[in-house]
Amino acid sequence: MNTTHRPVSHRRLPDWLTEGVAAVDGQGRRGIVQFIGEWEDPATRRVIKCAVFLRPQGGGTEWIVADHRTLTQG
Repeated sequence: MNTTHRPVSHRRLPDWLTEGVAAVDGQGRRGIVQFIGEWEDPATRRVIKCAVFLRPQGGGTEWIVADHRTLTQG
């Protein structure tokens, strides 16, 4: 995986969706946005340019949301 930081096209993201904010995914899991950037789905090898990396507020396992439109502000 390429860890080089690339600027994210914020015109595709809602104004509230930034690193450090709380968000709720489509399954009802609440987390803090850790990072927004490129991610390659290991199953399909499809590259997602603006994937959202979330982690539970108290710590725990990070998860990735490929489609930011499934997130709500939380």
